[in-house]
Amino acid sequence: MTVVIGVFDSGFGGLTVLDALVERLPQYDFLYLADNARAPYGARSPDVVLRFTQEAVEWLFDQGCPLVVLACNTASARALRTLQQKYLPAHHPDRRILGVVRPSVEALAGLPPGALPGVTHPTLASGQVAVLGTETTIGSDSFGLELRKLAPGLHLFQQSCPMWVPLVEAGELDGQGTEWFLHRYLDPVLELHPSRLLLACTHYPLLLSGIRRIVPSGVEILTQGGLVAERLEDWLRRHPEMEARLTKAGKVEYTTTDDPDWFSNMGIRFLSRRVEARRVCLTGEEKGH
Repeated sequence: MTVVIGVFDSGFGGLTVLDALVERLPQYDFLYLADNARAPYGARSPDVVLRFTQEAVEWLFDQGCPLVVLACNTASARALRTLQQKYLPAHHPDRRILGVVRPSVEALAGLPPGALPGVTHPTLASGQVAVLGTETTIGSDSFGLELRKLAPGLHLFQQSCPMWVPLVEAGELDGQGTEWFLHRYLDPVLELHPSRLLLACTHYPLLLSGIRRIVPSGVEILTQGGLVAERLEDWLRRHPEMEARLTKAGKVEYTTTDDPDWFSNMGIRFLSRRVEARRVCLTGEEKGH
């Protein structure tokens, strides 16, 4: 039986995280699930995000995933804590769900993987850092809550960028219009002279070339794919009981709740290659048809 690492996102952005995971951990098997039929999650209420995320996680568990990574920032911000603290102990005590917020905050604060609350890195114990994300992610203050625990001496500025995801999904990655929207959200951040800037949405790396042209060279830009992969590798080292359960055939499977051909064509924008996907249903009512 194949025992895989599940990777969940509401749409396409999580492909940038999956790609980094496969590059760093090529020996493991992965199953990617995109809930494209109900995306984007950013405009949903917290209760709906929790329900949709739980349905996705339950489906991945049913497919043989003892470990699920929520590559979606909205799901990580709005659903992860409840799922970890209430859902897993009651229903799946032998499974684990990880998100992108905690590893992102560790990297933003310059901390090593698995850092303990209150233990700050001596080279970045104070100063200004920034997070750019969707309105829902920024509104949840999840990054602020984690940063205050891990590095209370740092000051965090959070900026929502509501137009960046639509630009990416429309394929508008360059040009005067795109540059105008990059400046609109970056300029207020750069006025504060942050030392590190985290792109807290998995769509944003596709705008990285334009962002780099605007952000001064002295500001470190963090994207989530690589840092999540690095910290998952560390997590697996620290949890050998989970690592031993995972099969290692180097297989990657893609699934979507929407049309698989459309997913495959759109996915090219995020992976620069075509991948084949199959359609799945998450709700019990749909499974019965």
